[in-house]
Amino acid sequence: MGFRLGLVSLVLLCFAAGNGEAQLRPPQQGPMVPCFFVFGDSLVDNGNNNRLITLARANYRPYGIDFPLGTTGRFTNGRTYVDALAQLLGFPTYVPPYARTRGPALLRGANFASGAAGIRDETGNNLGDHTSMNHQVENFADATSQLRRYFRGDNASLADYLSKCILYSGLGSNDYLNNYFMPSFYTTSSQFTPKAYAAALLNDYTRQLNQLYSLGARKVIVTAVGQIGCIPYQLARYTGNSSRCNEGINSAIMMFNSGVRKMVDSFNSQLPGAKFVYLDSYASTKDIYVNAASYGFDVIDKGCCGVGKNNGQITCLPLQQACADRTKYLFWDAFHPTEIANVLFAKTSFSARPPSSFTYPVNIEQLALL
Repeated sequence: MGFRLGLVSLVLLCFAAGNGEAQLRPPQQGPMVPCFFVFGDSLVDNGNNNRLITLARANYRPYGIDFPLGTTGRFTNGRTYVDALAQLLGFPTYVPPYARTRGPALLRGANFASGAAGIRDETGNNLGDHTSMNHQVENFADATSQLRRYFRGDNASLADYLSKCILYSGLGSNDYLNNYFMPSFYTTSSQFTPKAYAAALLNDYTRQLNQLYSLGARKVIVTAVGQIGCIPYQLARYTGNSSRCNEGINSAIMMFNSGVRKMVDSFNSQLPGAKFVYLDSYASTKDIYVNAASYGFDVIDKGCCGVGKNNGQITCLPLQQACADRTKYLFWDAFHPTEIANVLFAKTSFSARPPSSFTYPVNIEQLALL
C-alpha cells in the first residue's frame, strides 16, 4: 500500500431533520487537517463560475434555497459533498472559492472547481467558459507560490505543511456528458472507442494528479464518476420510459472508474509519501438509487427543480418554484444531487467501515489521521 494506518478517532456525526435540512455535527477539537483543497466540476463548484460567461452558473434562486449563506453559485439547494466533508473534518467555515481567495486565507485551503469542467480542455465548451482541470492545476501552482511567502520562502516547511492537507479531485462526468456523448458538438466519439477514450482520459488525469503531487499534494481523494446514466437528464432522453437508465453511458464510465482505482494503487506504491484514496462514487450512487426507500427518498427519477420530462430536459430556471420537500428527492435538478444526498455521500465515505464503505484503501477519516 505504501502507507500504514494510524489510530482512528471517534467523530461525532448525526443526521437530523431540521427545517427540512440534513444536519452534521463536526468534531469539536478543531480541524483534523490544516487545509482542504478542492478540484472538480459543478458537483463541488461553490462560486468560481459566477463571473464567467457561461450557461454553467448557479448564482440565482432557487439554487442555494437551503444554504445558510443563500445563493452562492453552488449547483444544489444547500451544501455540496465537499461542504459536508469540510464540516466532518472539523473546519469552522466552508472552503472558499479560489476566484475570490488570496493571501493568508489560502492557508486553510481553496476550492478550484468549475461547473462544466473536465479532464480535457475542450470539455464543457458547449456551455461556455469554465476552468478545466489543467487550469485548476495551474491555479493550485499559483496558490502554492502565494503560500511560500508565509513560510519565508522555506520550501521544506511549505512541503511539510501541504503534506498534511487533504485534496479532493472529482473529474470525468463532463468528459462524458458534455463531450463524448454529445456527438452534435464533439468528435471524440468518432475518434475513440469507449475503451480508448477512457485510456486517453486516464493518461491526462494521471499527468494532472502527478503535477499536484509535484506541487506538494500527498493526501488526495480521487473520485470515480457516479452513475450518470441514471440522472434525470438521461432518463428524460428515453421515449416512453422515464425510469430507464442509459446503460451505454454507465458501461463506458465503468471502464474509466476501473482505471482510476488502478491509478490510485499505482500512486500509492510508486510515489514516496503518497496517500491516495479512491472514492467509489459509482457504487455509492448506485446503492442509494437501488435502496432509495431505506434512505428516505421517495423520488429518484425526477429533479426537484427543472423543466420537461423528469424535470430533466432543462435545468432549474431563475426564480422557478422548486419542490416543497427537498429531503424526499435524490436529485435537485437534471444533473445534481440534493443537499441531503450530498450529506449522505459524505457520511458514508468519511467514517463507514467495510462492507458499507465506498472508499479504498481507507476511509476519509483514516486518511486525515495518517
